[in-house]
Amino acid sequence: MELKKISDRIYYLTAEEETDRPVLGYVKGNKYSLAIDAGNSAKHVEKFYFELHKANLKLPDYTVITHWHWDHTFGMHAAAGKTIAGHETNNKLKEVMTWKWSAADMKARLETGKDIELCDRCIKIEYPNREDIKVISADIEFKGSVTLALGGIHCEIMETKAPHSEDSVLIYIPEEKTIFIGDADCEDYYDNNGQYDKEKLQAFIELIKGIEFNTYVLGHDEPQTKHEVITYLADELRKLHR
Repeated sequence: MELKKISDRIYYLTAEEETDRPVLGYVKGNKYSLAIDAGNSAKHVEKFYFELHKANLKLPDYTVITHWHWDHTFGMHAAAGKTIAGHETNNKLKEVMTWKWSAADMKARLETGKDIELCDRCIKIEYPNREDIKVISADIEFKGSVTLALGGIHCEIMETKAPHSEDSVLIYIPEEKTIFIGDADCEDYYDNNGQYDKEKLQAFIELIKGIEFNTYVLGHDEPQTKHEVITYLADELRKLHR
């Protein structure tokens, strides 16, 4: 887990597989800074901020959430500044806020499909004491899209229905030709048994084809080029049509 530099304006903390900690992004403006995703715990946030401090980067003024899944949101209560989420994400977070975390409650969610085995297993590792879990909704909620001017750089934040989750949010930085997509292009493990939906995947491919970017930052892997990601997703789509 280390902080990597994409440009003088954009950085990211690498993912950590053991407890499914995702990539956390950082955009440096002249006036404000923006983090992408809040991680899966206060400890994850603490690690991120420690790395920012080492790089002489200030704590984020805003943290935008890419979707509701626990690994991207359970650190929100520890985030500096204001948190931002799309309307659908915030609604889901309000539901998760009502969840209880006893062994029996977690087992029941697995049986009903409200949660999945990977998340259940990783939550138990990240949180030896489940009383430490604190789920909150975002300070700022938006619908559709919003643009943040950070000073010398802009972030275009947009809600989109994507293969991975209906509440996906993309963060596009036009001046840097960089886009953060969270897990938007991954399979759906909650509602589609870990498979792609053909229509959603096709629509997502067409969406990103229309965005001018060079660097594509994923939620659990190293960044890719536009050619690499479109080639990969088009191949996945072809498999669905066989």
